[in-house]
Amino acid sequence: MRKLIIEPLTKEAFAPFGDVIETDGSDHFMINNGSTMRFHRLATVETATPDDKAIISIFRADALDMPLTVSMLERHPLGSQAFIPLLGNPFLVVVAPLGDAPEPELTRAFISNGRQGVNYHRGVWHHPVLTIEKRDDFLVVDRSGTGNNCDEHFFEESQKMILDPQK
Repeated sequence: MRKLIIEPLTKEAFAPFGDVIETDGSDHFMINNGSTMRFHRLATVETATPDDKAIISIFRADALDMPLTVSMLERHPLGSQAFIPLLGNPFLVVVAPLGDAPEPELTRAFISNGRQGVNYHRGVWHHPVLTIEKRDDFLVVDRSGTGNNCDEHFFEESQKMILDPQK
């Protein structure tokens, strides 16, 4: 079984899959009479039709047992999906490029530093939220509208991968 190497989350490494939402190295300007620094347009919400709405939710996630066998990935073909950690805890991200099905050999794993969020582009394959803490909260920005916006792909036994943050 292929073992996923966990990489640091950087804008450059994550670019094929979406946006890293962070202030470090991001464009900004002053607003509110100079009392507030605005880090502008760190990610773009993608929706498929004019009737879609961008919505904001909070997900409260429980940690999964590690090491984790990655047996499935999902994608959202009708809209992007952003996860921003609310409690400052690092979390794991597993992604695969756009395509009809995720390719295990192209699947990558990242770890955020707890001050970074991610915005998955429309159709990017990813694992559901992977908190490292026992329980964690995430601000989620995604799409609401008609149509099926969640495709799941379950890997055959020989394609499954291992994710172990301890190694």
